[in-house]
Parts: sequence; C-alpha cells; structure tokens
Amino acid sequence: MNLKRIGWGVLGLGTLGVVTVVILHAMVFFWVPTESFQGIIQRIFYIHVPAWWITFLAFGMVALCSTVYLWLGDERLDMAAVAAAEGGMVFCTIGLLTGPMWARVAWGAWWTWEPRLTLALLLWFIYLGYFLVRKSTANPEQGKRLAAVVGIIGILDIPLIHISVNWLRSLHPEAVVLRPDGPNLDAAMLGTLMVGLLAHTLIFFSLFLARYAVEFLERELALREATPGPAHGVQVS
Repeated sequence: MNLKRIGWGVLGLGTLGVVTVVILHAMVFFWVPTESFQGIIQRIFYIHVPAWWITFLAFGMVALCSTVYLWLGDERLDMAAVAAAEGGMVFCTIGLLTGPMWARVAWGAWWTWEPRLTLALLLWFIYLGYFLVRKSTANPEQGKRLAAVVGIIGILDIPLIHISVNWLRSLHPEAVVLRPDGPNLDAAMLGTLMVGLLAHTLIFFSLFLARYAVEFLERELALREATPGPAHGVQVS
C-alpha cells in the first residue's frame, strides 16, 4: 500500500472539505434566504440533511464491502468496511444531534418517538453493534464475518427511514429534494444544500482514507508481532 499517496489524499480532500465547509457557512449565514414558515432554525437543514445522506452512503459502502468480503475473503474489503463504518457513525451522530436542535424549535420538543427518528436511532445502534460484534469473539476472523453480516443487515433500515414519512404517521415533512417529480426547493436553498453535500462528502472521504491507512498499519503491526523471525517492513512509498 502506498501510504504516502493516501496521506496526500487525506490532506487534499481534508483541505478542500474545510474550505467548502467555510463557504457553506458563509452561504448559510449571509446568502441563502430564510425559510418563511420555520424561520432561522431551518438553516440547520444545510448541515442536517447532508449529514444523513453521507451516513447512508457510508453504511451502503459498509454493506457492499462486507458482502464482497464474505464472498472473496479479501482483507482490504474488511478494512474498507471498518473505515466506512466509523465515518458513517460520525455523520450519523451529527444527524442525530442536529435533529433535536431543529425539533426543539419546530416541534417544541427535543425528541419524540415518531417513526423516522426511531428508525434513525436504531440505525446508529445497529452500526454500534457492528463494532461490538467484531470484538465479541476470541477468533478475530469469526468476529469480522459476524460484523460483516451485521453491516449487511443494517442497510435494510435505510429504505425504511426514507419511506417512513409517507407510509407511517410522522411529524417529519415529506421530501423536498428526492421526489419523483424533482426537487421542490428554492434555487438558492438547493444550491446551498448541494454545497453542504459536497463539503460533507469531501470530509467523509478524507476520514475514510485516514482510517483505512490506520487499519492497515494496525494489522501490519499485529502481523509483525505474531510472526517470528525478521521484521516485515511496511511499504510507505
């Protein structure tokens, strides 16, 4: 593995992500119009919604990599799944924290056990379980495979989160972007949302590459400690 290239990728994506986050906040505070019904609190939308989209992307990567890992047994796919799962947990936590801030003003309560919120919290616990299962057995390989199964099953919660607003009684408004007839959103608001999505995407892939490299180094170190004889160097260039 070329760790130097990964390092440059982390630095490049991270820098672009931070710059885009700064641009996003400038747009949120000084450019995008205030929503007429909810007022200033609606501006959390530009952080909250992209955080959930990246959560779904990350956990989708976990499910995909885990599926192929169970099929091929390639350790690189398991490392990618772990890296994506940790990034997904970061953005899922952001979504769960920003949601109550919005709800406190919009609904008058920090939390209510309505369908979408409940399913979103369940998603967080499923992927927390992904990490717990990895460490639950004395056999690391068995733990990886059990975790892969959890990662695959967990993805089934995501479509339920999406359709819960339309299929179940929910306080959440219906979708304004992912609609069959196209986005129902002011152009400036949609543009700001897309900048938010770009910023979150850059940050996520920066974290993903960094965590992938760390996982690789941890496994190389464990292999060196478990293997007698001359040390096996890690290729870094």
